[in-house]
Amino acid sequence: MARTGFAEERVSAPSGVTLQLKGDEVLVSGKLGALRRRLTHPRVGLALDGGELRIRSDLPSRREKAVVGTFAAHVRNMIVGVTQGFMYKMKIVYAHFPMKASVRGKEFVIENFLGEKSPRRAEIRGETKVTVQGDQVELSGLNVEDVGQTAANIEQATKIRGFDPRVFQDGIYITNKAEEA
Repeated sequence: MARTGFAEERVSAPSGVTLQLKGDEVLVSGKLGALRRRLTHPRVGLALDGGELRIRSDLPSRREKAVVGTFAAHVRNMIVGVTQGFMYKMKIVYAHFPMKASVRGKEFVIENFLGEKSPRRAEIRGETKVTVQGDQVELSGLNVEDVGQTAANIEQATKIRGFDPRVFQDGIYITNKAEEA
């Protein structure tokens, strides 16, 4: 199948947000802070026209069209991050042993999970802020990928193996995903 035409997406910056392009690195800054991300592909080009980022590929294959859309989605997420931020909410659920969750530096520590002696730990990625209030855990940050991966790390840390999940439903579960904060 012959390649024809081009694939192009434009992402414009709303007021209060500045887009900068340094080589293949995009820098987005807004009222909450700044995010930077390297977007590279040999057949996809980035250009800045005024306050608008143009992502373009000439004679693209199907995969390169997908890369153009993916790069545009990354930049849009960065814009939302620096203007509103992202928030995940999680709930601590236990029926058998009262679980204690806390934040220690760049680690989320879960103690007394199913009566285990050693605590379980989950990595907090990037600049994600984690707060524990009773049985609610809130994660917030500018980078949607860091916040989402931190939530996944916490959920995976309390994954139960070797027990019937219909009976042992203890754990920390995501209740709300990627809301704008």
